[in-house]
Amino acid sequence: MGKIRIRTGRGTGTIEVDEDASKWSGDEFRKIQEARKKASAGRMVHTGRGTGSRKLGDMPDPKARPSTEGMTRSTGRGTSSRKSTNKGSDKA
Repeated sequence: MGKIRIRTGRGTGTIEVDEDASKWSGDEFRKIQEARKKASAGRMVHTGRGTGSRKLGDMPDPKARPSTEGMTRSTGRGTSSRKSTNKGSDKA
């Protein structure tokens, strides 16, 4: 198992993480992110360019990614199309 580099901070930095994709993307990352949010629910975060603030515990949970399976997806600069195979996230 090796390390991979991922971009951070609007593409200006990089960090090295284990090759396991669950550490930084997809549905597995959502679960990790949700656990982090619960652990620090009492912390205040700034919103709206620093003009507002709220507790992390008061933030809404992310919605499940909807399925687009069977819908038409434009490809090739909009000149052709194909059927989508995206089944959405496993949350229902």
